[in-house]
Amino acid sequence: MANVVVIGAQWGDEGKGKITDLLSRSADVVVRYQGGVNAGHTIVVDGQVLKLHLIPSGILYPDTTCLIGSGTVVDPKVLLGELEMLAGNGIDASGLKVASTAHVTLPYHRLLDQAMEQQRGKARIGTTGRGIGPTYSDKAERSGLRMIDLLDEDHLRERLAGPIAAKNLLLERIHGIDPLDPDEVLAEYADYGRRLSAHVVDCTRSIHDAARARKNILFEGAQGTLLDLDHGTYPYVTSSNPVAGGACIGAGVGPTLIDRVIGVAKAYTTRVGEGPFPTELEGSLSDHLCDRGGEYGTTTGRRRRCGWFDGVIGRYAVEVNGLDCLAITKLDVLDELDEIQVCVAYELDGVEVDHFPSSASEFARCKPVFRTLPGWQTSTADCRRLEDLPETAMAYLRFLADLMEVPIAIVSLGASRDQTIVVEDPIHGPKRALLSA
Repeated sequence: MANVVVIGAQWGDEGKGKITDLLSRSADVVVRYQGGVNAGHTIVVDGQVLKLHLIPSGILYPDTTCLIGSGTVVDPKVLLGELEMLAGNGIDASGLKVASTAHVTLPYHRLLDQAMEQQRGKARIGTTGRGIGPTYSDKAERSGLRMIDLLDEDHLRERLAGPIAAKNLLLERIHGIDPLDPDEVLAEYADYGRRLSAHVVDCTRSIHDAARARKNILFEGAQGTLLDLDHGTYPYVTSSNPVAGGACIGAGVGPTLIDRVIGVAKAYTTRVGEGPFPTELEGSLSDHLCDRGGEYGTTTGRRRRCGWFDGVIGRYAVEVNGLDCLAITKLDVLDELDEIQVCVAYELDGVEVDHFPSSASEFARCKPVFRTLPGWQTSTADCRRLEDLPETAMAYLRFLADLMEVPIAIVSLGASRDQTIVVEDPIHGPKRALLSA
């Protein structure tokens, strides 16, 4: 029996959806513990491309129970759209459970998110404009609405009155946006409540019932370590805690329930939005990685910024998450390169440092110190065992394992489920893998 947290070890977009989908085969319960519709997972099953924003990847397995935990913020309109999309693809999502205590994204959250980002001008953060930050702000200010509030229209009217009046003042007087009609918002969200009522439950109780029954629980994070509100590249971060510790808060469990933490990292690095990116590439190399890797955001469609693998932020992710092992994705994207660079340290104001600086201004001044490794210049897309990989590809993976001081348990070589090498059983196996430091 094992309860496992899967997190992103970079700036998000590491391919967690595929890895979560892979691990869900061994899970009885999958819990999404933070973030909102600003996240996006793309899963390819038998050539079928499925894009999810809120619903956990485990929904593709009929015997797996999927929960959206209290730490997630839920846009009911998007959630209903995902349920309809899955039904249209012949996937039964009727067993999905949504925490009654999860906070709700409302129309004014989206409008304020977009207006505030525009107001920032050159200092913009790069938000998706989906209302995530304002939803979490209201949660912290204790003026937010939760899923349980949608289930009773009279109660919803009472809970909505104060917040919508206050937000309309902001929209109209500060941002010059037409105010929302309270009656229209009430009618819309009361309807969402009726349509989602069968899914709304006490998720924390469901999780602990599963734990008492000794079921395997997989906790799925959104975004990535460097986007964590407390431990990321602030202020260019998300509004929640994607790190492994966030699973305890977002799902309502104690740390003793967690048996293992698996980090997901690309064989190179990408970032969406603004903020420092020491290993960022420009020109033909960046275009090459972007084109081969399909580096466009699942949620926004924005082109991702691409760069070499950054071992400094990798080691930091190992520390703040307590990683037991790594899944390396998109190794095949590097197949055609004659040489590959890896950042092993930074140069900061003329001094070499091997740690991630907490100061945003210092991080912006960091220059990468690279080690150059030979490429393999042959396709790895059809490799299914370690021994199928070119020796130089194996050497690259060993270098990453040594650099990050954590074993590599999974290697992904494409978007499809079968394009994966499992080095050890990442849930039940020992902490050391064949590709270990």
